[in-house]
Amino acid sequence: MITARDIMHAGAQCVGADQTLMDASMMMRDMGVGAMPICGSDGKLKGIITDRDIVTRCIAEGKDPMTMKAMELAGHLHCVRADDSMDDVLKKMEQHQIRRIPVIDGEMLVGMISEKDLASGHRDGMRVTDRQLIEFMDSMYIDK
Repeated sequence: MITARDIMHAGAQCVGADQTLMDASMMMRDMGVGAMPICGSDGKLKGIITDRDIVTRCIAEGKDPMTMKAMELAGHLHCVRADDSMDDVLKKMEQHQIRRIPVIDGEMLVGMISEKDLASGHRDGMRVTDRQLIEFMDSMYIDK
């Protein structure tokens, strides 16, 4: 069985819950990513923030990204466990219409799965099947 651990991008870095959105945006830029997990001082996953969150919920509302904290934008958190099957991972991403999902082992962040990881897993031919990828894309991008 192919699991979340098999396809995730390991070694995901967190932005601290008390770090600013400016810090988060610079981390995203430097790592070439569009989302950052938010971790507390205990190292446990607390939320996730996207570049879109920063633009629409901070800047567009006239708030200051140099003072607003990452945790202020953390909404409901969806994540998967490292041993969850790919079917379970895709189902959760489809159900909640999310393009990136943190992977946890216990309560600790161990990786992230993005659409890029799904595409790479499909290209590699051993992690994401044609059927899984087509159903995911249909669910995410085709209005029903």
